[in-house]
Amino acid sequence: MGSGPEVGAWFTGRNELPERTWETRSKVAAADRGREFAFIVNGTWTRWGYVFTPVDGGRELTESWEFLPGAVAMFEERFGADAQAQITNPLELAQKGIPATLAVIKKDVEA
Repeated sequence: MGSGPEVGAWFTGRNELPERTWETRSKVAAADRGREFAFIVNGTWTRWGYVFTPVDGGRELTESWEFLPGAVAMFEERFGADAQAQITNPLELAQKGIPATLAVIKKDVEA
């Protein structure tokens, strides 16, 4: 068994929605245990990050994400003139999914 995530390591992520499930390959961009964890989907598409900040009685968890130029280029290549409309859908899905992701992390941390 490994010692945990390390910057530069690759892993497979799984996304689940009611209508579909898919997997992506991601590269660890930050791995500072108890402080920050971040990864980049497909190495150039989207950066997801989690920052743990000490607060009275525990830690505050902040989730963030950034759509990188590699993702924009992929959408433009795949969808052409409809790229911007297609980009809007993942943005809406992410905004809906963030609270669910944070709830799962909170449950795991508190267990």
